[in-house]
Amino acid sequence: MDPKNAAEMLKHLEKQNELLDDAHKKMSHELHRLQVEQEMLMRKFYELTSTLGLNKKVYTYVLLFTYVFNCTSS
Repeated sequence: MDPKNAAEMLKHLEKQNELLDDAHKKMSHELHRLQVEQEMLMRKFYELTSTLGLNKKVYTYVLLFTYVFNCTSS
């Protein structure tokens, strides 16, 4: 391979690596934000159901939903 082309290819690959690292960082941040939001919503839902006296019935569904969500998001 021509040294000029190799240098250009290296520069291109380095730029692609930077873009991929940036995308990974942004996606990881968004995933964490959504996980925190999910936990907050589940706590609010639990508070609401406990206020209405529905905890025993709903708790089973919450556990099932959380299990299924965690299995599919892995």
